[in-house]
Amino acid sequence: MFIVPRFLLLAGLIGFSVPGEAMAAGLRVGVSGSPPFVMPREEASRGISVQIWDEVAARLNEPFELIYQPNTEANLRAVEQGDLDLAIGPISITPDRLANPKIDFTQPYFHGREGLMLPMKAPGLWARFKPFFGWAAVSSLGGLMILLFLVGNLIWLAERGRNAEHFPRQYVHGVGNGMWFALVTLTTVGYGDRSPTTRAGRVIAGVWMLMSLLALSSITAGLASAFTISLSKLQPTAIQDRSDLRGKTVSVVEGTTSATWAKIYGAKPRKAVNLDKAIELLSTGEVDAVLFDEAPLRYFLQQTPEAPFKMAAFALANQTYGFVVPMNSDLRTPIDVELLQLQRSGAVKLITDQMLQ
Repeated sequence: MFIVPRFLLLAGLIGFSVPGEAMAAGLRVGVSGSPPFVMPREEASRGISVQIWDEVAARLNEPFELIYQPNTEANLRAVEQGDLDLAIGPISITPDRLANPKIDFTQPYFHGREGLMLPMKAPGLWARFKPFFGWAAVSSLGGLMILLFLVGNLIWLAERGRNAEHFPRQYVHGVGNGMWFALVTLTTVGYGDRSPTTRAGRVIAGVWMLMSLLALSSITAGLASAFTISLSKLQPTAIQDRSDLRGKTVSVVEGTTSATWAKIYGAKPRKAVNLDKAIELLSTGEVDAVLFDEAPLRYFLQQTPEAPFKMAAFALANQTYGFVVPMNSDLRTPIDVELLQLQRSGAVKLITDQMLQ
């Protein structure tokens, strides 16, 4: 009769008592975020954060399972509660998160910026004509009218006695003719229908002719410069600088730091469940801009060049991304070592460039 040795029997009992899942246990890795850091589930193997983690895990010989989370805050909460061993994605390292006694960040693997995506609409009719009613134009034209009025009065005073045919004694009619003479002289048209005949009138006319050369060129140059500068500043959006965000409504992705930055700059954040929904709010005109990490916004514009949006010329903040582990995790130091080695070897830059180009 075949007798099973005791140690084999004991091993079999232990095998039945421990679930097979635990026997082949791997790291539970939470993943959240938007392209190009985290791609859709059908492209789970791609994305800056995912590919860098793949390299780290391979070097550490650590098996793992990706567990998708709805957003960054949910990912962090799962690590806090012990439901995850690690959280990856474009997770910003912030003072508040560093102060959390239940989680810890690894060495940063990406340095980015908080950006703003704006609508690209052509300026309206009023925006195009507004510079012509600006202070530069109004003041120049106003100064010209004052000069014409003064010269018209001087010519009338000099000519009304001996040249009433051209400059009648009646004030309004006479000064009006004087201003007409000053205007045609200024523009060098010289109709000749009005001209001074007295010595004083001709002296005034001669001085005005010399002044006209300087006055006309100066006014023309000033107006041209003012119009050029004003028209060059025409933007398809009212947000041209950080200060313009105050009072504006911007869409942000819930569970990210974007809402915090919106409040810092005085904007009104409107939360969306993901970046696609945030962009949809901009498409329908419900918000003035999308405030989010710059890299995903640029990636969206790169993938959809026909979209009527553009990136703002300024950034709102600098960001650093790291992986998240429970406090005092044994994974922290090994991951840091591998991340530094990947950065020094150029592997991180290669992954980043492939996704962002």
